Amino acid sequence: MRVHPIVSPWGRFGLYSFYIDSPEPAIVDTGIASSPADGMAPALEAIGRRIEDVRWIFLTHGHIDHIGGAHALWELTGRQAKVVIHRADAPMLRSRQAHVDEYLAGRGQYLNDPDGASRVGAAAESVISGEMEPGLLVQGGETISLGGGVTVSVHSVPGHTPGSVAYVIDGQNDAFVGDAVQVHGAANGFPGFADPAAYRASLKFLRDEIRPRHLYLGHPYRGADGEPFGVELDEAQARRALGESIEVESRVSDAACRCIEAGLETTTSTYSPFAAAAHHLGYSGDPALEPSPFFTTLHGYRTQFLNRDLLTNNEETLTHG
Repeated sequence: MRVHPIVSPWGRFGLYSFYIDSPEPAIVDTGIASSPADGMAPALEAIGRRIEDVRWIFLTHGHIDHIGGAHALWELTGRQAKVVIHRADAPMLRSRQAHVDEYLAGRGQYLNDPDGASRVGAAAESVISGEMEPGLLVQGGETISLGGGVTVSVHSVPGHTPGSVAYVIDGQNDAFVGDAVQVHGAANGFPGFADPAAYRASLKFLRDEIRPRHLYLGHPYRGADGEPFGVELDEAQARRALGESIEVESRVSDAACRCIEAGLETTTSTYSPFAAAAHHLGYSGDPALEPSPFFTTLHGYRTQFLNRDLLTNNEETLTHG
């Protein structure tokens, strides 16, 4: 199957969707509210295809720059396309408020920004085209037919979000992973993942089990040299991106563990309470710049440590209780 990337500009980010030119055409990820009409429709017209004929909308995860255009695209297909998302991220499609709740439960705790929640709410209001119920909830392990013998397998790859998904075209091993492979991060220069252990396991699964011939990324993530990988990676580039992502997570893990084990300290640093981790990594980016991957990721390690300590305490209670 031919795959066509479609870019939709938005601020500092290039938002990428992908058109799978199959008997039942599919689009992977939808950008923001304006993306279907302003980006997808003319791009498809340029290759002799019609947006009205799209029958599948595959969402790799629930962040606004990937699901924002879902309702608008669904409307342009005459409400004929089936919208697919992992059940863990489905609340982000159903409710704009879910994006505010995610902010408050994670990175918002560290940004010292009293207007942060209202800004996230305003962004969700402006770039999410509509709240909606998905047409198909997945959890990984499903196979979806695109007609004519073409099938797509669904794989759960949590870490960036709980419901991150890889869609793989069977037979040609083209894998669409959204933001599940971060390398050194995008515009913020830092990889963003909510669950470090799950992120690491998903990277190894993609590298060792899926072994993609082509890897399609949600943004042009950067390598060690600071140069963007692009969003269409061949087999060798995919191996490199996955290998570097694993190496980067290991370095971030080491810095985070040292920082948390030493005791988190609230200071005037913009990286507080994780200033020691930023120093160890030599990270000098702006941690407050949305989507604030620095704080999302470090909060993930902090949560991992708290859960580990809670489990240890529970085990001791059971042993000595």
